[in-house]
Amino acid sequence: QLQLVESGGGLVQPGGSLRLSCAASKFTLDYYGIGWFRQAPGKEREVVSCINSSGSNTNYADSVKGRFTISRDNAKNTVYLQMNSLKPEDTAIYSCAASAQRACFMSSRNYNYWGQGTQVTVSS
Repeated sequence: QLQLVESGGGLVQPGGSLRLSCAASKFTLDYYGIGWFRQAPGKEREVVSCINSSGSNTNYADSVKGRFTISRDNAKNTVYLQMNSLKPEDTAIYSCAASAQRACFMSSRNYNYWGQGTQVTVSS
């Protein structure tokens, strides 16, 4: 079974940057669309961004457009989420998910595999 591991979270000041990574072991990510989701305390999980299997199509939630960039390096079996100009409201647990349908989906119901998540805290 595909296993996803997120890394790169941490504590950052408002206006700062972080780069999250989503890596897979044992299976190649080449055939999967990948989504990034986040869940803040007391709130529902929301989609942040997605990328299709080839990297040719991406999409972003309105709240992160212009600040976050999703990318993938299939040679390294890793998908990235570069987060710039971070705000306190970006604080959440960020998780990546893989879809066997290969496309970029902005809905969690299209994803088959999920990582455990990494904490991002934006605070001064």
